[in-house]
Amino acid sequence: MERNDAVMPWVAIVSAAIMWIILLFLFNKETAPEPVVVDPAVVANISKEYPTVGKTVYEGACAGCHGAQAQGGVGPALAGNEKIVQDPVYVHTVIVKGKGSMPAQTQLAENEVYAVANYVLNSFGNKIEEPLTPATVAAGQSKIDPEVLKNRSRFVPDHIKLPEIFLGTFVMVLLSYGLIGLYSVWAEGQELHPGIHKVRSTPVATLAMITSIAMTVLFSVLFVRQMITDFAGWAAAEPVMPNVTAEGFYAAMILLSLAASVALYKKYFMDGEVLVEDASGEFPW
Repeated sequence: MERNDAVMPWVAIVSAAIMWIILLFLFNKETAPEPVVVDPAVVANISKEYPTVGKTVYEGACAGCHGAQAQGGVGPALAGNEKIVQDPVYVHTVIVKGKGSMPAQTQLAENEVYAVANYVLNSFGNKIEEPLTPATVAAGQSKIDPEVLKNRSRFVPDHIKLPEIFLGTFVMVLLSYGLIGLYSVWAEGQELHPGIHKVRSTPVATLAMITSIAMTVLFSVLFVRQMITDFAGWAAAEPVMPNVTAEGFYAAMILLSLAASVALYKKYFMDGEVLVEDASGEFPW
């Protein structure tokens, strides 16, 4: 008897892929900045204004969080900050758009934005060769902000919104259903024959089973060793940050190896019984 649900897992996986593409488009809008209009009058006044106007704006709008001497406080330290010196456009972006707990400084006029940005970039032990201008910002916008790439690489990005949460959840549900369905079709076959079925393992299946179990043991040992190393690092006189990436990789491989062992056992070593499928059934389980 041919299954009536064999095609549904592929439909679910294709739908999940489409949803994932839509989700990527939502994230990618961050890389399409608005064009910058270069005002010659602003450029001419930047070098003249930032030592005075920039200082006034900093003391009024920034010092409360970043410190009077930019030593840091609620906000990060700006004094002697190599990151902002190497990427001055980043300072302009944070002032205009905000970041984390810092809101966008929409109350500042354009000349004040460039004045305070250049004041920070040329004070407190910081120094840039040329003042930050609208032309510099316009050139920098042709690149993707490293913070955007870093955020996008997170398993759960910052500032995730309700549509993205919905799509992400729907993708996971569809993908889970599709993978379970594909496994069901693989384990039970394209056609269902009611009755008890005796299975006999093959040498290849036995080798695959042994390999999957060996991989589970191997990654378990690596995981435990990594955990011991990380705990020792925390307890050291100079604590070392744990290698969370390695821990996560080993844990994931343990689960995948166990899943492979269970799947192989179900397919090649476990006797099964197939009942008559309900004609209205759409779910592989």
